Amino acid sequence: MRFTALLLALATLTLTMVGQTRQSVKRFSTKDRTVVVYTTAENTDLRIAQTAKLEFVEKRQPSEGEISVFVNPEKKNQHFLGIGGAITDASSEVFAKLPAAKQAEFLEAYYGKQKGIGYTLARTNIHSCDFSSGSYTYIDEGDAQLRSFSVRHDMQFRIPLIRRAIAAAGGKLTLFASPWSPPAFMKSNKNMLRGGRLLPEFYQPWANYFVKFIREYEKAGIPVWGVTIQNEPMATQKWESCIFTAEEERDFLKNNLGPTFWKSGLRDKKIIIWDHNRDLITQRVDTILGDPAAAKYVWGIGFHWYEPWSGGEPMFGNVGVVHDTYPDKNLIFTEGTAESFNPARYQFWGNAERYGRSMINDFNTGTVGWTDWNILLDEMGGPNHVGNYCFAPIHADTRTGELIYTPSYFYIGHFSKFIKPGATRINGVSSRSQLLTTSFMNPDGSVATIVMNSTEKDAKYLLSIGTQAAEATIPAHSIQTLVY
Repeated sequence: MRFTALLLALATLTLTMVGQTRQSVKRFSTKDRTVVVYTTAENTDLRIAQTAKLEFVEKRQPSEGEISVFVNPEKKNQHFLGIGGAITDASSEVFAKLPAAKQAEFLEAYYGKQKGIGYTLARTNIHSCDFSSGSYTYIDEGDAQLRSFSVRHDMQFRIPLIRRAIAAAGGKLTLFASPWSPPAFMKSNKNMLRGGRLLPEFYQPWANYFVKFIREYEKAGIPVWGVTIQNEPMATQKWESCIFTAEEERDFLKNNLGPTFWKSGLRDKKIIIWDHNRDLITQRVDTILGDPAAAKYVWGIGFHWYEPWSGGEPMFGNVGVVHDTYPDKNLIFTEGTAESFNPARYQFWGNAERYGRSMINDFNTGTVGWTDWNILLDEMGGPNHVGNYCFAPIHADTRTGELIYTPSYFYIGHFSKFIKPGATRINGVSSRSQLLTTSFMNPDGSVATIVMNSTEKDAKYLLSIGTQAAEATIPAHSIQTLVY
């Protein structure tokens, strides 16, 4: 009898708990939600401008001729880390040349939460990269013991800008750092430029170098959230570069960098592998994450957008394969920019649409964070010590002190301004290929749906959630964020 009574009591308790759980699960409702539409469009003055307020109405079955953006807030995916850009030597040197008022405008434009686009993520280089005025390291050449290690070089321009960016972002900026090359004496070609390999006898000194960098930056008041192991490890460039095969990167991580971080009290620092293009990402990831002794140190996989492609779409599907195969690891876009700088093309809309297309597809295949390349460059697309000039979302004309905002800045802002760290991507698709879309639910329960139209025609569409829909119009060559 006692046993039967106990079973009945447990059953009653279970039913009670289930009932409480059901009551506590609050399903998304469109009731009392107004859809506020923000638009950026070519051949207009619209730049993240509020263009409409919409209401949801009953719409049980879309017709075949209508275009719909279907959003399902109940189906949740990856959590959102943030969006930002790289604070390089080049960006910092250009920033230092701006008048004080323009410096303040620039910081507000990127990091301000109200007037700006709310960047929360940043990348920086570990000693020099191509977007530096020259090659340098933090040690004397040949100092494998790192006795001469100092970040004094960065104190002139880069560290002051990062500090100001952190302050402008409200006191917190998720910063990760990437090396382009070890010091020349550690490499097979004895040169920081043109590829070469890290010699095995310097694996441990190079791992110690990462630790020194993190500690010196944090002494300077700059928290370092994580690192990537090597920028573009399969590219031999005329600038700072170093080749790591998948096996070499795996072994350096497993035997040196990972254990060194853990032994040095840096276990909380995130380690990102690959940091190169989407095309070869699966082979690299399979090699490293297939080894449990290496995989345990990996927070996530970084990738760029420079893979060769002709006529079709970039290799977005490869990112999705990695996400599906290793759902416990994070995907983060670590670099992308519009190459082949030409000042006559500051306002070239195709550059912005490249950002929009990449960001939507990358988020829809599981990416948690997205990092642009240089936040600021000059009127020549530099400085760059090997002439590898590129575009940035904002340029400064150092002759006049003026800031030049490109369409790419506003396209990125349609994501970074409205999607908050800690948001969750929810399911969302378009019923027609001319519209691309992604959606996120913010921690406060609001939703941001981004819709992009890269065609020559305006399009009417329905924002559809369950049996409710709001009718919107998106101009040709434009992007919208719908907040509700």
